[in-house]
Amino acid sequence: MVLESWLLLASGGVVTGILAGLLGIGGGVILVPLMITLGYAPIKVVATSSLAIAITAIAGSIQNWRIGCLDIKRVVYLGVPALMTVQLGVLIATQIPAHMILLMFGAFLIVNIYLIDCRQKLSTAPNGKRVSPLNPLASELLVGAIAGLLTGILGVGGGIVMITLQMLLLGRHIKAAIQTSLGVLAGVALSACLVHGTKGNLLVMPGLTLGLGSLLGVRLSTRFLPKLPDATVKLIFRIFLAVMSAYVFWQAYQIFPETYGVNPYGLSYLTVG
Repeated sequence: MVLESWLLLASGGVVTGILAGLLGIGGGVILVPLMITLGYAPIKVVATSSLAIAITAIAGSIQNWRIGCLDIKRVVYLGVPALMTVQLGVLIATQIPAHMILLMFGAFLIVNIYLIDCRQKLSTAPNGKRVSPLNPLASELLVGAIAGLLTGILGVGGGIVMITLQMLLLGRHIKAAIQTSLGVLAGVALSACLVHGTKGNLLVMPGLTLGLGSLLGVRLSTRFLPKLPDATVKLIFRIFLAVMSAYVFWQAYQIFPETYGVNPYGLSYLTVG
């Protein structure tokens, strides 16, 4: 591989790390198109991006934990049911045409732009106390299960699903939701990476190059996130949702003519993004 390609991989890793720390997402939306452009086979891209995302999410979560911004119990309560129900979502997704999955996900992103501001109305009472028909543990487990199911069905944006559901159903502020989401993604990405590793799909050196670049980006963004006003974080998150929705709708348009007989995921190899 030429030097320019290695530099592109490292730069993509830095951008991924910044996105991971600021928005609690894996960054597959950056890594996958980048590696496809560089000529890697799709299955190798899936596996290698999972390695880079695992490195990013683990490093970011360790950093969040060190500065006192990560609740391990929340990560476990959300992550365990998510890992279980994501498989059911994958089974459901195999029965849905690729363009429909992408259209559903694009619509989900657009709705989330509005729902961010509904968080207080939906999850708190006039006296400011949290409202939920379930006890706190059951609520956490339910949100994790729903997030895993939606992630399996929609294929992309697992971090986005997790963040929005935490805000809506648990009344969690956006920074805490982002930090918890990143912790959950660490487990999901590591699990995917290990599976791909047993199948011989991992490209170790490109994955490590991406991962090392992401280490720099995620260290910067996890330190910076607590200092940002909530309004600024929400604005950044809204802009990202808008860009992602446009990207997903464009992909749905691209694959519409060849819907039948293609991989039902479409671009669902961004699973942990």
